[in-house]
Amino acid sequence: MDKSLEKQLAKWLRDQQGACGAYLKFSMCLGVFNGALLVAQAWLLATVLHGVIIDAAPKAQFGYHVVGLALLIALRAAVAFVRERVSFEAGKRLRTEVRAAVLNKLDRLGPAFISGKPAGAWASIVLEQVEDLHDFYARYLPQMSLAGFIPLIILCCAFPLNWMAGLILLITAPLIPLFMILVGMGAADANRRNFSALQQLSGHFMDRLKALSTLKLFNRAAAEEQAIAKASEEFRERTMAVLRLAFLSSAVLEFFAAVSIAVLAVYFGFSYLGELNFGHYGVPISLFTGMFILIMAPEFYQPLRDLGSHYHAKAQAIGAAEALMELLNAPEPLANGAQPLPVGDITIRAHNLKVLSMDGVQLAGPLSFTIAPQQKVALVGPSGAGKTSLLNVLLGFLPYEGELTVNGVALRELDIAAWRTQLGWLGQSPQLFYGSIADNLRMGNEQLSDEQLWHCLAQAHVADFVRAQPEGLAHQIGEFSAGLSVGQAQRLSLARTLAKQAPLLLLDEPSASLDSQNEQWVLAALQQALSDKACLMITHRLDQLASMDQVWVLADGAIVQQGTVAQLSEQEGVFQRMLQELPLQASLDDDELTSAGGIQ
Repeated sequence: MDKSLEKQLAKWLRDQQGACGAYLKFSMCLGVFNGALLVAQAWLLATVLHGVIIDAAPKAQFGYHVVGLALLIALRAAVAFVRERVSFEAGKRLRTEVRAAVLNKLDRLGPAFISGKPAGAWASIVLEQVEDLHDFYARYLPQMSLAGFIPLIILCCAFPLNWMAGLILLITAPLIPLFMILVGMGAADANRRNFSALQQLSGHFMDRLKALSTLKLFNRAAAEEQAIAKASEEFRERTMAVLRLAFLSSAVLEFFAAVSIAVLAVYFGFSYLGELNFGHYGVPISLFTGMFILIMAPEFYQPLRDLGSHYHAKAQAIGAAEALMELLNAPEPLANGAQPLPVGDITIRAHNLKVLSMDGVQLAGPLSFTIAPQQKVALVGPSGAGKTSLLNVLLGFLPYEGELTVNGVALRELDIAAWRTQLGWLGQSPQLFYGSIADNLRMGNEQLSDEQLWHCLAQAHVADFVRAQPEGLAHQIGEFSAGLSVGQAQRLSLARTLAKQAPLLLLDEPSASLDSQNEQWVLAALQQALSDKACLMITHRLDQLASMDQVWVLADGAIVQQGTVAQLSEQEGVFQRMLQELPLQASLDDDELTSAGGIQ
């Protein structure tokens, strides 16, 4: 990984620690307090051993010392438990806030951005990658402070007793973080590659799971099973590479900590044998001094060893932060608008409008048009002409250049949430959520009564289906509209759109993938609902255009023709060629054109 990028990611991670609240600092304070208790525990133990072994004092003299030692052990255990709980709470708060920020960001970016990755990839970011931030805040950051404070406390206690012992501790201490850094240099890259493989595997698996019935139908299940097995094996190999780094780091740290403690023990051993006579301040080294420093020596290196064992948490967090930071810093299509929508009927005007992708690539334009109140406009044209992009920019899901105004106010200046309350959207793929029919129709608008819901269901020709369910409006819809046919799901989506009572409807081929009966019901409901509303509808069915006031023909991102059905059918151009390419059963009949004021 590029060092500048790694620094940016590390800075981003530290910038998020405010989400942990006071719990992170409290965890650090508890750790330092536990270190101070450790020093007191070592002092009591060394005092008792020196008094009993060297001074031959009666054991009863140390009753209070033993009681104090037992209390210190119990207190240290309690502090360690509380610190663990506090650290977990810090990580939990961080994960909750980051996950909420990710979901809110995805909500603001909209489906045009989300469709750029498979659903499994987004699930990996929201679930696994956010979870992998936990140990960085719950363990690594608190341990960094302890790795500085506790060795300093022990050095302050060791140097006044024996400067050589303090010097040994001071010299050997940097070996552990040095080798920790050397071993962990590749850990961030390994984790980043691991997350990339996990995203691909998640996206691949989720997409194939949703299309399982289709794969079986075309006898492709075995081939996809092999592809998933191959992707799983690649992910396993990357995961094992990360684990090898983690175990190697721990082994190296344990080795150098053991060597350092051994050097200290050898120094005191030879000093007691009389072979070494330096390090003290003119006073022979007592058993208290040796025992006190040797008891504290493992705890001197323990925070550094713990930091090393948690170092992979930093590498893991940096690997996860790359995708999270990229997502949270992604530019939003309409992020700065706050102006309320002017009252009155909605009039939309565009002049030299260019619709852009999230990457700044032009998808359609320049476009100039006007949608008047209650005007019905149909968008037709070949696939890839920019029809859906135009709907997405009106919904606020894509950025744009040029002029696009609603009642004279630029769309980018409007409060986008307030603007969307004025829009009703219906696409070709029903999007119903797990919950009751009533919940799906209300979509959080609890002001809608059951009577109003039944009216919308009747308009959408789906009331009979709902009444046939034992629970009626409380009937539960499963994930991915489980338990419903495509026609039923589409008509329930239509009922939800009608329940919104929006003055402008944006329709993306609402009758696609429906059988003839469901198509008739949906079109009849729409024709009734559009009597007092404006509408912009994408369709490939030219036999659905008779009720439209205007037809706009898009080709290569531009409006190449516009007018009534009758006018366009007589003009040479894209629309006439589309009519000629229609099969006989789907072509416009004379009665439809006559009703539109066309061929006589």
